[in-house]
Amino acid sequence: MKILHLDSNHELLIEQLNTLGFENHEDFTSSKSEIENKIALYDGIIIRSRFTIDKTFLDAATNLKFIGRVGAGLENIDCDYAEEKGVYLISAPEGNRNAVGEHALGMLLSLFNKLNKADKEVRQGKWLREANRGIELDGKTVGIIGYGNMGKAFAKKLRGFDVEVLCYDIQHGVGDANANQVILEELQSKADVLSLHTPQTPLTLNMVDAKFISKFKKPFWLINTARGKSVVTKDLVEALKTGEILGAGLDVLEYEKSSFENLFTSEDMPEAFEYLINAENVLLSPHVAGWTIESKVKLAQTIVDKIKAKFC
Repeated sequence: MKILHLDSNHELLIEQLNTLGFENHEDFTSSKSEIENKIALYDGIIIRSRFTIDKTFLDAATNLKFIGRVGAGLENIDCDYAEEKGVYLISAPEGNRNAVGEHALGMLLSLFNKLNKADKEVRQGKWLREANRGIELDGKTVGIIGYGNMGKAFAKKLRGFDVEVLCYDIQHGVGDANANQVILEELQSKADVLSLHTPQTPLTLNMVDAKFISKFKKPFWLINTARGKSVVTKDLVEALKTGEILGAGLDVLEYEKSSFENLFTSEDMPEAFEYLINAENVLLSPHVAGWTIESKVKLAQTIVDKIKAKFC
């Protein structure tokens, strides 16, 4: 079987697939149309987020047996059409779930203790202790929306704190010893912290908007390490201004390109983003929650293991 690798990944991926007897080719630079012209030669594709695998691409891939995405989600693939054509879909949420859980906790603790603000001030010679008095996580209620690999990993990280952890998911029976599954209304009535761990689907697109925020019974902190388009940024900014949201840790942004590799030029910077980058109660990172040294290895290994289990 011949596999075309469309993005660079950890070297173990190709090394181990070679050992298993697969023929591996790399093409990190050709345009999508150029790839479409030769994709019929391949039985498998390995991709991160370089471009969308749509119907046109899948129609050209006449011999395709599987697509491996070195990441957690499959939103850059027309999954329904791929499955209709008998293409086996592989993702690797097991590979970066621990990294995401740690990053979400790190963002939350940094916000609670004003670490980003305090760090900047001390570097400027300011020693403002009272202005940087923090709050403690113990005694708070943490609500998690999306209780799959990522949500469960975050809940596991919270076990060392004296917190109540609630989870909401469209799947029934996913709660465990680390989180009590509740209906959305109960989560919104109790949560001091909301952490998003949902994939990008029609249900989650623009999910956190003004109406959604207004249903929380008390001001809350928002952590988003999932997908940027789940949050309507202008509504988030308005809630930060009114105090409905006390602070936000955002590893992902509504404005990200589908490749996750860049945002926008200074000429088209949205007004809402201007607010975020100047807000002291907002912490930003460039979609790196699952992007650790260790997760790069784990993601690649997960893809190899799943290909091996299916095709060897």
